[in-house]
Amino acid sequence: MKTSRDLADATWTLAGFIPDTWRTYASMETGIVIISETVPIPARVPASVQQLLREQNLIPDWNHDLDSRAAEWVENRAWVYATTLPRAWLAAAPIRRLRCAGLDHAGWVCCNGQLVGRFENGFVEHVFDLSTVPLADENTLQIVFDPPPRWLGQIGYTSRIQDWKARFNYTWDWQPRLVQIGIWDRVTLELSDGAELAAMRCQVAARGFTVFGAASGPVEVRLDDYGRNVLRTTVSPAELAAGAAFNDLPVEPWWPNREGPQKTYRLSCRLADGADEWTRTIGFKKIEWRPCADAPAGADPWLCVINGRPVFLQGVNWTPIRPNYADLTPADYEQRIRTYAELGLNVLRVWGGAMLEPELFHDLCDRHGLLVWQEFPFSSSGVDNWPPEDPAVIAAAQPIVRSYIARRQHHASLLCWCGGNELQGAPDGGKVGTGLPVTTAHPLITMMAQEVAALDPDRRFLPTSASGPRFMADEKEFGLGLHWDVHGPWQPEAASYWQRDDALFRSEVGAPGASPLDILERYYAPGSLLPLDKSNPLWRRFAFWLQDEAFQRDHGREPRDLAEFVAWSQRIQTEALLRPVRACKQRFPRCGGIILWMGHDAFPCPVNTAILDFHGRPKPAALALREVFLAAPGEH
Repeated sequence: MKTSRDLADATWTLAGFIPDTWRTYASMETGIVIISETVPIPARVPASVQQLLREQNLIPDWNHDLDSRAAEWVENRAWVYATTLPRAWLAAAPIRRLRCAGLDHAGWVCCNGQLVGRFENGFVEHVFDLSTVPLADENTLQIVFDPPPRWLGQIGYTSRIQDWKARFNYTWDWQPRLVQIGIWDRVTLELSDGAELAAMRCQVAARGFTVFGAASGPVEVRLDDYGRNVLRTTVSPAELAAGAAFNDLPVEPWWPNREGPQKTYRLSCRLADGADEWTRTIGFKKIEWRPCADAPAGADPWLCVINGRPVFLQGVNWTPIRPNYADLTPADYEQRIRTYAELGLNVLRVWGGAMLEPELFHDLCDRHGLLVWQEFPFSSSGVDNWPPEDPAVIAAAQPIVRSYIARRQHHASLLCWCGGNELQGAPDGGKVGTGLPVTTAHPLITMMAQEVAALDPDRRFLPTSASGPRFMADEKEFGLGLHWDVHGPWQPEAASYWQRDDALFRSEVGAPGASPLDILERYYAPGSLLPLDKSNPLWRRFAFWLQDEAFQRDHGREPRDLAEFVAWSQRIQTEALLRPVRACKQRFPRCGGIILWMGHDAFPCPVNTAILDFHGRPKPAALALREVFLAAPGEH
């Protein structure tokens, strides 16, 4: 029998230590008692260190002005989440495990003064064996976080990446530095007597599925249509280990948003003696990628055909809702995903500079019909954008790829896998520069492609986004057949550019627009955002999107006030995004789709390319685009 207890129910505290002094917990030093630098405060799991400190007024709200700088000291401490577990919770079975679905990102686990294990990866689950820890009436458990790596941000070297932590919250062009530390997903206590299921995963096809795993005995496999039984059978442990396949089932297809119903089924794998059960919600669809109409000979296929119907893919690039994503609620996800569905979108590209979004995100995409283009956690860096080639780094990345696939491949919404964001070199073949996306010839990308082919063979794998053969579409090269999947532009282009566009797919297009006035007035001191130029420290932080010169060209002066600037900026963004979306959709099926950069703000940026603001509300550009997104191809 296996049981699981969510340790969100336990009473937790958080304390900050000078690095390494926490080791007295594990009796690893001289026996000197070291007290924490910060007084222990109430905590919970999941939660970030930063949020817990903010709730106790130990750091300011980092969303205001330049106050994020006042939180940076947090990165220079070791942080300990601690709780006490009653003997009764642990003594019920001989096998005791601590399962942590998300730890950000490196540290240690201790129990009753014994060092249990080390973790160094924010992208995978971690499991710690507590079976050999001597039990007491009250059992102390500590999850210790080391100080994070010093720098993983936007400007750097992709080729040197070897720390497995989300990069975006070190700063990006839409995010100031707030380097999350802490427990960002469920922590559960598992108890077992050895009768259990393990390493379960489900590979789904158009009208069937295959389940894999390890079992201590025969397994009953059931597929239910919420009251109607579709399948009920029993398989042996050997059949489960090899992959128990069930095909040609009497099931209805899952459709993306506005194409049909989002039909799902409940899959259950249960030990015949009832000792353990594994359940997932799955759906069935058939995806084919066909050449776009009039595509150049040999071009990659970018016409997505779903259940036999060509579908224009229209969506946004999904980045984390907050830098402290440990603290998000189901309502945060529901609001944004529902809004995207109401706008008429059908695809989200989950960007490679972040983490694997929680199960809740994928469940909501299943429910609302939003296809998920899932990238592995690699991204461009500016100085160089070439993926790591070190065999040790590639070997360390392999469990991440396998974990992503095993945990998310059952979802009906999952569209494809991708090696990462903007991984590229120079057009002459050099490893430093931009213009030529990597291919499956790169050893890291080779490994990813092989893992997808082995574990999820029915889904497409893309080496990177944009996958090329050109990274961006150059107007001088229109008509030469070089623009298949491209990124850019991120600034307004003339209508003539879009009239001549020949890209088969555009997986990033953007334009900046100001946040609403109420957000700027709430998060910035009165008058602090003017003047509108690089002398203003609030603008220097987001200089990528500074529109001072464009405003001067249009008006010959500075903005009279913030309201005038916001109205002008939002109008410019609306016009700049309507042109490409209309043009690409009119060209369907010569163009397979367009994905806007980006979806929503993670910070109250004065100006950014997001179409939903910091509170998840549509900006004027999103409301104008809704009419185009809801129209059939060719109507606009």
